[in-house]
Amino acid sequence: MHFSIPETESRSGDSGGSAYVLRKEYGANVLPAFPPKKLFSLTPAEVEQRREQLEKYMQAVRQDPLLGSSETFNSFLRRAQQETQQVPTEEVSLEVLLSNGQKVLVNVLTSDQTEDVLEAVAAKLDLPDDLIGYFSLFLVREKEDGAFSFVRKLQEFELPYVSVASLRSQEYKIVLRKSYWDSAYDDDVMENRVGLNLLYAQTVSDIERGWILVTKEQHRQLKSLQEKVSKKEFLRLAQTLRHYGYLRFDACVADFPEKDCPVVVSAGNSELSLQLRLPGQQLREGSFRVTRMRCWRVTSSVPLPSGGTSSPGRGRGEVRLELAFEYLMSKDRLQWVTITSPQAIMMSICLQSMVDELMVKKSGGSIRKMLRRRVGGTLRRSDSQQAVKSPPLLESPDASRESMVKLSSKLSAVSLRGIGAPSTDASASDVHGNFAFEGIGDEDL
Repeated sequence: MHFSIPETESRSGDSGGSAYVLRKEYGANVLPAFPPKKLFSLTPAEVEQRREQLEKYMQAVRQDPLLGSSETFNSFLRRAQQETQQVPTEEVSLEVLLSNGQKVLVNVLTSDQTEDVLEAVAAKLDLPDDLIGYFSLFLVREKEDGAFSFVRKLQEFELPYVSVASLRSQEYKIVLRKSYWDSAYDDDVMENRVGLNLLYAQTVSDIERGWILVTKEQHRQLKSLQEKVSKKEFLRLAQTLRHYGYLRFDACVADFPEKDCPVVVSAGNSELSLQLRLPGQQLREGSFRVTRMRCWRVTSSVPLPSGGTSSPGRGRGEVRLELAFEYLMSKDRLQWVTITSPQAIMMSICLQSMVDELMVKKSGGSIRKMLRRRVGGTLRRSDSQQAVKSPPLLESPDASRESMVKLSSKLSAVSLRGIGAPSTDASASDVHGNFAFEGIGDEDL
């Protein structure tokens, strides 16, 4: 990927200064090409085009942890977002949803970044400073049935108000959800009343959606604990359930165990889970541990029209995103698995955060993040706190939900076709090496 900030950008005040610093810090051939900015006012169509270009740019940047941690670069992106949408800095009310649909209204500035908004929500809910790092804000799209489709995790350099306003659709929302994967960290959160209520509300919601897999007997036990208002005991039981704390993605397609296989992908507990149905068989599940992924990459392509060639004058298809990872199937056999999904970047970010969490745990560290104090300012505490509402009792389990048969750890229940490395023009720099990758023997599989 190449980065080039046009001269017109360098004439625009602070952006120009940032552009010079960025060129000096990273060079001219490290970063993706930044969408150019015109000197004159943009038409509505041009504003929308630049918004889309900026969104693609930020998606590319999210794949590089070095850039994501650069305050100079983040400041540059924050200004670019605000300038593109022509949003003045002013105080506004922003709606953030909890997992159970409860609305939290916070007063923020249009120029506030993700961490600022997260702190404002925590203040409104009276969540302690040292627990803020256990939660994140996510941009979601609300479907017609009320379910959430996760678009992305809001990054530090994003302006949440601008991100939502620029989409110009009521179906896009911001949701607060826990940001870690290892359920062992639940203990830290459950020590606090607000943290406990947030985890409880999220878990009840995930069960109702069918994200957490529950048998009829487990459902009966959970409902009994709800009636007793035994929230900690409810969570302890939920922690033992399959897919507890997982993030589920929309239905998509994978080339495993066969080409064009419809799957539902979930991420959690240091793995990607693929729920699939083979012809004439019941619903099955295959799990891919992140410690067996040697590397992964996200690529984009434009499918050719039927016939394999594009003709002059014909429009090109929509861009297709793919997540491909190289997986250790057995001691001496690596195989590429490809998932085609509009949420491929989100899946990649989930993989990276699971690896990061594993490495922190391996080094004896902690994910507990103390609140970052900004120079010359303190956290804006809300004038009035808002309690997390207790969700209603669980409804009877959906009879249409099928139980899944777990594929054997060797994945021998399905026939594995030889899959070569996916064809792509991606350079080596686009491949994410996995520091948590572990060489294993056949006896471990």
